Amino acid sequence: MRQYWQVMATVDYRLARRALLASLQRGSVAKHDVCDAHPELLRAANGVGERVGRPCPVCDERDLRVVFYAYGKELKRENGRVRRRRDLAELDARFDEYACYVVEVCTGCSWNHLVRSYTAGRAHAV
Repeated sequence: MRQYWQVMATVDYRLARRALLASLQRGSVAKHDVCDAHPELLRAANGVGERVGRPCPVCDERDLRVVFYAYGKELKRENGRVRRRRDLAELDARFDEYACYVVEVCTGCSWNHLVRSYTAGRAHAV
């Protein structure tokens, strides 16, 4: 299976994540400012989120998950929906281009951060 975060036009937000966590450790950012996941995002993480196998960087619990969101003009009614990783292959086959956003979420403390975004679809097939 193709690794969906290794396709063209990828933006990786690890540096921003690292800076935010450093600010949290220094005390210049409050925990409630970074642990503020929307209830719908938490519901998606619990329902279809994929466990990542590493602890949350804030509360150190093992409830860290990733959620995939797909957006694009071609998606029409499917625009903005939460996806499982395995569903992305179907979108690749059906649509020329869409954007995918990967969000990490802790279902314990509500930490959430955009991990990466990328474009995918038939026009970006590797």
